[in-house]
Amino acid sequence: MNLAAFEAFIKVMETGSISMAADQLFITQPAVTKRIHSLEDYFGVKLFESAGRGVQATHAAHSLLPKVKNWLNELGDIHHTLSHDQNQIKGKLKVGTSHHIGLHHLPQHLKSYVQQYPDVTLDVHFVDSEQAHEKVLAGDLELAFLTLPPVLDERLKYVPLWSDPLVFVAAVFHPLANMKNLSLEDLMQYPSLLPAAQTYTAQITLAEFEKNGLKPKVSMSNNPLESIRMLASIGLGWSVLPSTLVNQDLVRLDINLEMQRQLGMVWHPGRTQSKAAKALVDLMK
Repeated sequence: MNLAAFEAFIKVMETGSISMAADQLFITQPAVTKRIHSLEDYFGVKLFESAGRGVQATHAAHSLLPKVKNWLNELGDIHHTLSHDQNQIKGKLKVGTSHHIGLHHLPQHLKSYVQQYPDVTLDVHFVDSEQAHEKVLAGDLELAFLTLPPVLDERLKYVPLWSDPLVFVAAVFHPLANMKNLSLEDLMQYPSLLPAAQTYTAQITLAEFEKNGLKPKVSMSNNPLESIRMLASIGLGWSVLPSTLVNQDLVRLDINLEMQRQLGMVWHPGRTQSKAAKALVDLMK
């Protein structure tokens, strides 16, 4: 039994597909199947059943998954402890970042990092902030860069890095674009384009409306902020975006309300942090 078999098992559980797991592991589908069969032979159970074009995890697979993740995390802790003892900064560092932070805030920092620590393999995953938060809790990511949640989780360590002002915007030809001294009530007359309700950005925005007993008319919900910017720019509704995303196709609405979100990094203090992660944390600070 080797680690590769357990890594293949986790990927198939995450994707529900042998082919997608193979793509993400950069190996062939038969190689993934062989690794899964080796686990099934070892434990004497069936882990997956065929289901259309994908596979369906069995009850045994769902029972095995958290135990495998915990075991791999403990193994990683052992590796991190030994690397500390040897004063080495190398190995694989798995980090997550939201698309907005990864595209607009991180590139220069990560460029400096990989130049300073060439022996570290930086494995960057682009995920929504909410998903990154859960992956840090579960031990799937060692470090994440995300929009900090309105209510912080006491189990995790947060470090704010950037203040990200949020502004109300609309297309340059939208009826709201030329109006002055707008109120939240004025916006209620028109459709809005907001991130999905479970996102931290939407929670910050909707909280302001709730203070005034209002609920915006949401014509559609989209997670990627770049997608929302495009939809707002063609006139499908007003929106709330980070000021850094406002371009020539959008107008900041004249409304006397300041909102901002905090962007930062998060990790699990209950797990041994690798020297590679500590080096990145120190660089960001």
